[in-house]
Amino acid sequence: MQHPRDIFHATQVSAPLPVCDHYCGVESLMVKSLALQAEMSAEFGACVFDVTLDCEDGAAIGDEKNHANRVVALVNQSQIATKNVAADKAPRIAIRVHPVDHPAFKQDVDIIVGGAATGLCHLMIPKVETRFDVDQAAHWVDQAAARSGRRDPLPLHVLLESAAAVHHAFEIAAHPRVQSISFGLMDFVSSHGGAIPASAMGVDADPNGHSLDQFTHPLVRRAKLEISAACHAHGKVPAHCVVTEFRDPALLRSAARQAARAFGYTRMWSIHPAQIRPILLAFAPAAQEIELAANIMQAGGQSDWAPISFEGKLHDRASYRYFWQVLQRAFQTGCVLPPSADAYFSDSVPTPRD
Repeated sequence: MQHPRDIFHATQVSAPLPVCDHYCGVESLMVKSLALQAEMSAEFGACVFDVTLDCEDGAAIGDEKNHANRVVALVNQSQIATKNVAADKAPRIAIRVHPVDHPAFKQDVDIIVGGAATGLCHLMIPKVETRFDVDQAAHWVDQAAARSGRRDPLPLHVLLESAAAVHHAFEIAAHPRVQSISFGLMDFVSSHGGAIPASAMGVDADPNGHSLDQFTHPLVRRAKLEISAACHAHGKVPAHCVVTEFRDPALLRSAARQAARAFGYTRMWSIHPAQIRPILLAFAPAAQEIELAANIMQAGGQSDWAPISFEGKLHDRASYRYFWQVLQRAFQTGCVLPPSADAYFSDSVPTPRD
């Protein structure tokens, strides 16, 4: 029987990435975040979230060069400390550089990609406005990566933060070097010159929804949906924006569930360690959906993926593909998998979450 990952693929299916991307820019917090990633990798048996070290907002003005060197040292130290771990448990570390039109961009790329390219899972490019910005970024990144000895192209994640950028979302998503697109909520709101209220930067805790928040303001909703649709059209990963109310776990869980289930996002930013586990839980499939997916995949596999009737419903390769994605997401978020589904991931099975 062929493995599902070998047959259920299409250009419109996003490449699997951890569902949480954790951002930090202060050195002490970067060190703690990398340590937490290692701890949770040991707990789950796989790396379940990315750590993105931030040069754009993390570097003080005038200290960009020193900050870039600091993050390179952290990446290389992490690689040395974990050089003997299995590939699925290896640290996933990314870096957000300055925008392509910032004076520090080329310096960032030369230092970071030139000094730590082999240790990076991707590079985040902020404030991308057009496909041409991606072309420029890829040009400089590829030159630095070649000098560093990296053989495979370094994936690029991009951050769209303005109405003009959202207008070009489909063109940007079509770029072959773009792996994921994130939505920059706070810059998007502030770029409208006061036309969008400050409440749209947050999440409304009022059950009656008296204020327009990031899930109800029409312009913000439209931007989120455009980015999500563009990513799914071109097989890229849509990453949802931050929730700034990091001291309210219930609010975060609600926001993450909306992002995943109503807006089609398959990944989300974390800006505080306390947000990581709630994001994993929110993006994980329900236990009943995992069980159904496992049963349908088992029955389909036994029929060599021909159409079947299961509990009175027709299933063929279209629904097999969907339920295979459910199992992949369950695996990525450390869920308990039934034995029949567990076998699909026998080469790297994570420890189930309680």
